[in-house]
Amino acid sequence: MITISILGFSQNQGGSLTGNIESTFQYLNQDSLIGADQPDSKGLINTYMNVFYTNRGFKAGMRVESYLPRIQGYPNRFDGTGIGMRYVGYQNDLVDVTLGSFYEQFGSGMALRTYEDRALGYDNMLDGARIILRPYKGVTLKGVYGLQRFSFQSGKIVHGDGIVRGFDGEVNLNTMFKVLEGKKLDVTLGGSLVSKYQKDDNKTYVLPENTGVYGGRAKLRYGKFTLDGEYVIKGQDPSTDNGYIYNYGHAALVNFGFSQKGLGIVLSAKSVDNMSYRSDRSKELTDLFINYLPAMNKTHTYNLVSSIYPYATQPTGEIAYQAEILYTIKRGSKLGGKYGTSINANFSTAYKPLQRTGDINPADSTGIAYEGRVFDQSDSLLWRDFNINIYRKFTKEFNVRLSYYNISLNNDVAKVTNDAYGIIQSQIGVLEIGYKINKKHSLRLEVQGLFIADDEYGNINDKGNWATVLLEYNVSPHWFFSIMDQYNYGNPNDALKLHYAYGSLGYIKDATRITIGYGRQREGLFCVGGICRFVPASNGLTLSFTHSF
Repeated sequence: MITISILGFSQNQGGSLTGNIESTFQYLNQDSLIGADQPDSKGLINTYMNVFYTNRGFKAGMRVESYLPRIQGYPNRFDGTGIGMRYVGYQNDLVDVTLGSFYEQFGSGMALRTYEDRALGYDNMLDGARIILRPYKGVTLKGVYGLQRFSFQSGKIVHGDGIVRGFDGEVNLNTMFKVLEGKKLDVTLGGSLVSKYQKDDNKTYVLPENTGVYGGRAKLRYGKFTLDGEYVIKGQDPSTDNGYIYNYGHAALVNFGFSQKGLGIVLSAKSVDNMSYRSDRSKELTDLFINYLPAMNKTHTYNLVSSIYPYATQPTGEIAYQAEILYTIKRGSKLGGKYGTSINANFSTAYKPLQRTGDINPADSTGIAYEGRVFDQSDSLLWRDFNINIYRKFTKEFNVRLSYYNISLNNDVAKVTNDAYGIIQSQIGVLEIGYKINKKHSLRLEVQGLFIADDEYGNINDKGNWATVLLEYNVSPHWFFSIMDQYNYGNPNDALKLHYAYGSLGYIKDATRITIGYGRQREGLFCVGGICRFVPASNGLTLSFTHSF
C-alpha cells in the first residue's frame, strides 16, 4: 500500500482552504498456504478527507473517515462513516486557542505526545481545549485539557475513560535576554506537568484516581555540537501493563550530536522504568497512550530488515543506547571516487532494567514491588542491532548501495513470532543498484538475503532463511512500476517454502496519485518509531487513490 498526501491551497476573499483525500481499497482472496482469509464482504475500504480553513486569525478543520469495512490490520474498533476530527480556533502573535480535536507534544514526548499515524491505524488525539501563549520573546506556554480518542465506531468518535490535563513551558535564554543574543552557546530550557484522572472502580485494589508525570529538559547548542536531555517522573499508576504494582516510574533521555562537512556523529541513551502511561489503566497494546518513549534504534526501510524481526519500545522498562556515524569520503580522492562515497554505521542495543528487590518487604502494604534506578541495567538483552551501509555514485547514471545488518532480538519479551524462543539472531545483506537510462527512464534493483542462526538445539529457528528481489521502473514524471518477490526458501517445512510475489503500478499527475497492486503479503508486524501493529497475511488486489487541493 503506497499513499501520499500533499496539501495545496486556494485563496478566497483573504481565506485559505486546503485539504486532501485518501482512499485505499482491498479485494482479498482465500489463500490457505499463507493463512490468508477472504472477508465476508470480500472488499475492504478506508477513506479519509481533510479540510482546513484559515482566515486571518480564525482557523477550523475537520476529517471525515469511512471504514466499509476497514482494511486488514486496522483495529477492529474502526467502522462506519462520520467525522473523526474537528476543531475551531483563533491565533495571533500572543495566543493560540483550539477547541475540539488537537495533537500536541511536550518536549520529546515522554510526558505527553498525541499524534496520528495512518499507516499504523494509530490516533490518540485529545478532544477538549488547548491554549498556547507567547507572552514574551523566546517564551512559550502550553495548556491542554481533554479526553483521548480511543476508537471510531458506527461513524462516531469514542473516547477513553480518563481525563488528561497538562502544562508545558519552554524558554530560549538567548532570545529572551538581549545580553545572550548572538552568543555561540544557545540554551533552551523547558518543563512539563501532565495529570490524568480516572475513577477508581476496581473492587480488588485501591487505585489512585489522579496520576501525574512531571519533569524538565534542556537543549544546548555550541557551534558544531548539540546536547539535549530530559528526565520525567511518573506517580503511582497500577495498571494492566505493570501487574497493578504501586511503583513510581521514571524515564531519562540524553542525545549528543556533532556535525561538520563530511562527518556526523550521534550518541543517545535512554533509561525507562514503569513508564506505561495511559488514560485508561486497563488498556493494552497501543491503546490510549498519553506519552511516547522515543525509539532508540534506527528506522529501517528495506523489506526483510524492517518487517521480519522489528523491535517495539518496551514502556514497562528498558535501558537503551544508540551510536551512529555518517562519514563522506571526499569526492575526487582515490577512495571517494569522482562523486564521493558515503559510509553510515549504526549500533543500538537495549536491556531490561535491573529490578532490585533485596530491601523490599514482600508483605509491604505499599505495593512497591522493586527498586529501579536510572541506567541500572540487567544482563538480560532485549535487542541488539549493528548495521553499516556504503553508498557510491560511479557515474551520473549509475550508483550502488551495499548494506549489512546483524540483529539479535529477545522473542520472549519483544515477541514477533510464535515459532521461536529466546534470542533470535539474524544477518541481512542488501545490494541496491540504481541506473538512470535517460532523462525520463530509470531502474532500481534490490537483492536482499536474511540468514537466521539455528536455535540452541541445532534446529532451524523460526521460519528459516529469506530472500527478496525488488525491481522498480520509473517513467518520469507520471508512471512507475515495481515487482517484488519475497521467498522463504529456508522454511523447515518444504510445503511452506513459499514465494510472496507482489506487483504494482502507479500514475502521478500534479497532486493526484493512483496505485494498483496485486499479490501476496506475509503476516507480520508493521512498525514505525517503536510502535507496531500486526498485519495478517493477504492475497489480493490493493487500489490506492490520493488527491490534494
